[in-house]
Amino acid sequence: MAETALTTPTETAIRSIPESLIYETLNGRPLYRKGYKEVLANLKTPEEILGSSDLQAILVSVIHGYLFNQINRKRYLLATNEAGLHIATGNNLSNDIDIFDKEKIAIKGRYFDIPPKVVIEVDVKVDLAEFPARELDYFYEKTDRMLDFGIGKVIWITTRSRKIFTASRSTPWLTQNWDTDVPVLDDCVLNLARLLAEEDVTF
Repeated sequence: MAETALTTPTETAIRSIPESLIYETLNGRPLYRKGYKEVLANLKTPEEILGSSDLQAILVSVIHGYLFNQINRKRYLLATNEAGLHIATGNNLSNDIDIFDKEKIAIKGRYFDIPPKVVIEVDVKVDLAEFPARELDYFYEKTDRMLDFGIGKVIWITTRSRKIFTASRSTPWLTQNWDTDVPVLDDCVLNLARLLAEEDVTF
């Protein structure tokens, strides 16, 4: 009699979730987009959860525009639009803004596979059910993985608490307010509160 492979309910459930609802894979496990459970329950369409919020989109655009005029673009390349970063098997991440050393870039039409100098993230876009401490666990695990890959600095911006979390291997990890001057790269400094005021962005 032929043997029948047994699967757990969890394995079956994971296989039934469309790949389009996966935001990234981290340390070998898929992380699903916020709202994916509502899609599976037919309470939302996939299109309703795939995009960023208006606030997230504005922040990424404003920061990208600022950096574009501040960094040395002969030396560095800016990438945005949930840039894919392939770190290793089971680790395919998405970033809001990356700053790369231009001389190390070879455009291949695939995910980036070299570490950026700096990564900037705005809020969390994954379902946090698997992280006991919610956002903090996700921040720390993803940040550690990116720094291990060789990324020089990771900057997280949170909109609800209006905090900026900065991490690198060479300095203590810091959590600061939006009105703090945050070094980004070389002599480029980001003061998010001042930048938003200059752009007349209020919320």
